[in-house]
Amino acid sequence: MPDLPDGWTPGGPLNAGMLKTEYAVRPLGTDVAQPRLSWIATAPGYGATQTAYRILVASTPELLTPESADVWDSGKVSSARTFGIEYDGPPMTARTRYHWTVQLWDGLDREGEWATPEWFETGLLNEGFGPARWIGGQVESAPLLRKAFAVNGAVRRARLYASGLGYADLRLNGQAVSDAVLDPGFTDYDHTVLYVTHDVTELVRTGDNVVGAELGRGFFGLTSPNSWRWHEAPWTAEPRLIARLVVEYDDGRTTEVVSDESWRITGGPTLSDNLYTGETYDARRALPGWDAAGFNDSAWSAAAVVDAPKGQLQGQAHEPIRVVETVAPVELTEVQPGVWVADFGQTTAGWTRLTVTAPAGTVVGLTHGETVADGNVVAVNRHVEGDRIQRDEYIAAGNGVEEWEPRFSYKGFRYVQIDGLTERPDVLMRVAHSDVATVTRFTSAQAPYEQFDQAMRRTILNNLHGIPTDTPFMEKNGWTGDAQVGGPTMLATLDMARSFTKWLGDIRDSQAESGQLPVIVPSSGWGFTDLSPATEWPTVYPFLLREMHRAYGDERLLREHWNSLTRYLAWELDRVDDGLSVSVLGDWLPPGYGRGPAPEDRRLTGTAYLYRAVLMAAEIGDLIGKPNDYRKAAAELADGLNRAFLDREAGLYRSADDPDYRQTSNAVPLAFGIVPDELVPRVAANLAADVEARGFHLNTGCLGVGELLPVLTAHGYGGAATKVALQRSYPSWGYWFDLGADTMWEKWEEDSRSRNHYFQGTVVQWIYENVAGLRNVDAGWERIVVRPDARDETTSSSIHTDTIRGRVSVTWRQVSRVLSLEVQVPIGTTAEVHVPSAAPADVTAVPGQFASEPSYQDGYTVYTVPAGHWSFTSRSA
Repeated sequence: MPDLPDGWTPGGPLNAGMLKTEYAVRPLGTDVAQPRLSWIATAPGYGATQTAYRILVASTPELLTPESADVWDSGKVSSARTFGIEYDGPPMTARTRYHWTVQLWDGLDREGEWATPEWFETGLLNEGFGPARWIGGQVESAPLLRKAFAVNGAVRRARLYASGLGYADLRLNGQAVSDAVLDPGFTDYDHTVLYVTHDVTELVRTGDNVVGAELGRGFFGLTSPNSWRWHEAPWTAEPRLIARLVVEYDDGRTTEVVSDESWRITGGPTLSDNLYTGETYDARRALPGWDAAGFNDSAWSAAAVVDAPKGQLQGQAHEPIRVVETVAPVELTEVQPGVWVADFGQTTAGWTRLTVTAPAGTVVGLTHGETVADGNVVAVNRHVEGDRIQRDEYIAAGNGVEEWEPRFSYKGFRYVQIDGLTERPDVLMRVAHSDVATVTRFTSAQAPYEQFDQAMRRTILNNLHGIPTDTPFMEKNGWTGDAQVGGPTMLATLDMARSFTKWLGDIRDSQAESGQLPVIVPSSGWGFTDLSPATEWPTVYPFLLREMHRAYGDERLLREHWNSLTRYLAWELDRVDDGLSVSVLGDWLPPGYGRGPAPEDRRLTGTAYLYRAVLMAAEIGDLIGKPNDYRKAAAELADGLNRAFLDREAGLYRSADDPDYRQTSNAVPLAFGIVPDELVPRVAANLAADVEARGFHLNTGCLGVGELLPVLTAHGYGGAATKVALQRSYPSWGYWFDLGADTMWEKWEEDSRSRNHYFQGTVVQWIYENVAGLRNVDAGWERIVVRPDARDETTSSSIHTDTIRGRVSVTWRQVSRVLSLEVQVPIGTTAEVHVPSAAPADVTAVPGQFASEPSYQDGYTVYTVPAGHWSFTSRSA
């Protein structure tokens, strides 16, 4: 440790904050047998390191001392690890709250303070739902279920464990049990069914009580014939519920209410609900007080015990969907008598809240769409039978002011067309998506960069509803190719640890006996032969596993998926022909190619993505100690691709199908490391030359768009990449935004069928890594590279990201030839900082004594620095 300036300490004292269990703060109802614990280590000064930790787990916060911890004391463990640390005490008890804390030691073996305690609570674990049964019944509309029960004493704790398929709006004594919507999450119900734990302690009361549920169809009971055959899924059935309410009293007694034949059922006011067509609600059929004590349910029927879904029940661990914003229209226009169009000024996913005063029987229609044509909202979906698309209907009760919003469907829209009213309508947009946290903030003096960042963030969130989808308006499907190209940006922008963990489980559940994976996940069975095989799509499996390890250092995930992963890759490799992988999709939707695949030979990208997939699998195998020969398979694929498509004399990749030079065909092999070393400069130069010849326009579809700008920048053509990024004419992102876009679109053309599609918006990843200059290059942010390459056309940029180790930030500003660079490095991370400069002598580092001796590479002075806040000034940038 070098000498320290007065007043500075060598990274101590070291303390822990942001304690999480299984990536969550205070998770309620975890079914993980050995939950993983994590924290953020913090200390003043520079160069702080964690050398040891001690974890205590106790049954109450008062017992969290080394002398009295009654569940688990890890003892002092020599380790720098701050995440993924498994609970290693006695087997956990179901339905139990555990409290925990941690103490850290720094590089001088000094003890930090015990962290502020946190807790986690187990779910049902192996105890299950006991005598509870799945119940339902034949009713003509969305079923209402209720059960009256008595509470006879002071309640210490009450928990409701429940799963309603497809969705359940759960009530207790007239109130919602949570603010979650469209719950529980969508899965392959033949393999996994999610239940949710609700803390209802404050809702139960002494005396008479009622627990109730209204059930929606979701993807479990979807009925409209559609291209993806959700109406014919093997699990398709009428809605049903399983519930277990456990009430614990202060005197030690426990009573339970479980779903069985004693519950009552009737048809409710929701006449129909469908994820594609919308909902119809007849307020005249509403039953005020049905979910509260004192309601007479004698006219209701006894609930029937119904077949359980085949899937295994497990506690829902990913973030629920919530209403996160309410938006008023920016414009409301009467386009014809009795027909109004509301423009909410933003493209979103969610639904409309209606407030109305109208005579009984008045039908108010609400049609949702992303565009308007000839004054009318466009709501057309060729994939779903019938004329009704994204249309809700409310039938008024006629009893004064009435307020309603749907509960079992969501729509992709900016505009809503309202019909059936003579008076000016009162409508609000309700924005709803998986409630994942934003972890990154970005700013720049170049306004389009900020615009792209905000649009991509909004587009991703609009496509998170328990799974990562492709479009909330059209499909709502979990296309694997979309997540393949968008995954890194999603991980860089949002906390996707729990959401992607869940979806990776969906991928595994969707696997066929042969090992094959479908192109959408979950799947009804569609996507194994339909638009398949498409190698570039399901190879998301190893890629996303590796990206999760890179973002969160998650080794358990790698181990849990290894067997399924190897089965899948065996299926892919078995169909390789002459070193090539056949694919039917390819670089989907390049400019000018409408609704079809790219014009080039799809075996090129298919083979390239399989090459990257097997390399990812080789790395995963190394990380978890599983010997494999995937690198040999990768070399054979690279040889096959180069043999078939590389023109060595011209220094470019092409196929017999190409109508012209294809940027994706060249950017992807460069990005994946397939190009022979001696040809890399020529292939990169030809790519840059083509970009320039097109007036700095791209001709890439969804696969190439995310690789083009990083490849150009990495090979010294950052100026060309910048011109493409800031292009305003077709095809470009600027073209969209000049047309009024606020989200990313599916197609480059103005007639894009979806205007809420993230797979063409991966320019944001380039902005983060090359304009802001922050790149994560090792497991769990253990090592980062700071290198602002693409500085053309902007004078400043700032990014901060809350990682699993703590906050990383990079801020730079250039005035004339002087560049100021600020870098914040959390404990456990090492940063390689590349400062633009003409020579090392032109750069000043503060505090210089903590930085490595700089080297000089290609116009950058390079420092390696540990934890701390660093300042660099370059006088020759």
